[in-house]
Amino acid sequence: MKEFFIKENSRLAKIAAWKLNGKRVAIVFGNRIHLHGVSKEKFLQNERWLRHELKHVEQFQQHGLITFIAKYLWHSIFHGYHNCCYEKGAREAEDDERIVAKYQLSDKIQQA
Repeated sequence: MKEFFIKENSRLAKIAAWKLNGKRVAIVFGNRIHLHGVSKEKFLQNERWLRHELKHVEQFQQHGLITFIAKYLWHSIFHGYHNCCYEKGAREAEDDERIVAKYQLSDKIQQA
């Protein structure tokens, strides 16, 4: 089982919320889910949202940090956010209960 982390009140997620014009945002960077406008507890209760973000954690692990970011940005720029293959994969994972079984929320404290 692979560990993931959650960062509440993240500046990175706050910037994403501003850019996306959203109130509640989660954005993944590596194995850390950054949250803005939602508590860790509320986020974890939303199983579809959790599965979506865990799929992005998996995508980061499959491609590596730099490669994933480059591919994600390329697909988003040329196909649009909604049609980005990584977003499509994450939306499909929202109904896949198996992805949650692959990951465990770490109880370790991480900085920033």
